[in-house]
Amino acid sequence: MDRNRFADIHCSVSRAAGVAADPWTLLILRDLFLGLNRYEELRRDLGIATNVLADRLDRLVADGLAERHAYQDNPLRHAYRLTPAGRDLYPVLLTLLAWGDRHRSEGGPPLRLLHADCGHPAVPSLTCSHCGGALTPETTTAAPGPGGRAAPGTALVPGRLPTSLGPA
Repeated sequence: MDRNRFADIHCSVSRAAGVAADPWTLLILRDLFLGLNRYEELRRDLGIATNVLADRLDRLVADGLAERHAYQDNPLRHAYRLTPAGRDLYPVLLTLLAWGDRHRSEGGPPLRLLHADCGHPAVPSLTCSHCGGALTPETTTAAPGPGGRAAPGTALVPGRLPTSLGPA
């Protein structure tokens, strides 16, 4: 799949998907968040082919989501650390986790999240940064943004959006 083709679509979802919306990439990111950061750890945990793992790690580094750091010189071995851009994908992974737990988990969730501040189990949810209310299809609308325009991949979207947000 040519993920670079999504870079030309004038849409943040498309551009993000071109970088991160590959199942292996998402699983590697999950493992990096869980603290597995060495090539062999990732390979063993995921059961992934070495060429696929090497390709996805190279892309994560090239796309600025992870950095390589040598932890051994002879032979040279690297660990991978998430960059701030990579860490910003955590809510995406949590949202996928919550969806998978609700719709694809047999016998209960395979992983529980505990909130470090209170120690309680946590279920990821999206909330408004202003009022804290839940963000759902029923409670949100889309409006034009400063970088919005009709372009390939978004040719019909502008016609579906309101012309203004109203009072700011």
